[in-house]
Amino acid sequence: MTATPVVLLHGFPLDHRMWDDVAAQLGRDRTVLAPDLPGPADALDAVGPTLDDAADRVAEAVRAAGVERAVVAGLSMGGYVALALLERHPELVAGLALVDTKSTADAPEARAKRLDVAARVEESGTVDAVRGMVDTVLGETTRTAHPEVVQRVAAWIDEQPPARVAWSQRAMAARTDRTEVLRRFTGPVVVVVGDEDEVTRVDAAEDLAKVAGGAPLVVVPRAGHLTAVEDPAAVATALVELAQRVDAGR
Repeated sequence: MTATPVVLLHGFPLDHRMWDDVAAQLGRDRTVLAPDLPGPADALDAVGPTLDDAADRVAEAVRAAGVERAVVAGLSMGGYVALALLERHPELVAGLALVDTKSTADAPEARAKRLDVAARVEESGTVDAVRGMVDTVLGETTRTAHPEVVQRVAAWIDEQPPARVAWSQRAMAARTDRTEVLRRFTGPVVVVVGDEDEVTRVDAAEDLAKVAGGAPLVVVPRAGHLTAVEDPAAVATALVELAQRVDAGR
């Protein structure tokens, strides 16, 4: 039985490193790709600020690595890109893991806030406008009991290129509702959410699992919006089980 490759798509405002602990637990016999979105920071000017462009870049990177079909896992913004990839390059997606994410577009107020943050980041040339997100994306348990995780995530945010932060905010603001794209997908799906996630709450994840034809829902205890960082073992287990379903043709 051939082990299906796994593609890991990161959340905002982070990069591929947020998947490191999960990737290490996916098995040595399985190819794991974790690209930065939407690509190298010095090439952002060549990519329009939409998640469609990010998905196309992912597809190029996956094919360049010799992968024709993969399990695609996306956390938060990565989930939006995963659904864009499913719509634009369905032949690449053998299975789908939606982690602390949703299929709907932003409400007008949320969209306006993203565009404001993008403008502030560009004007200041810093990531000051998103530094406070460390308290938003991590659950209460992590913030209280695991200061080392808080410090790690804060350092990752500090290290993001302002141009990438602004690009990502504009791309997420422009995204479309892809609920029907998910509904039409017939491959295996798993939905994962932290029980302390205040960004994408458990009830929203329940709705997402229903849209995906009653897909398994994994609720990770004592974790917030960054389950892959806060409890990588739980997320890795969910991804391995999904990949094994794909391997077996189920």
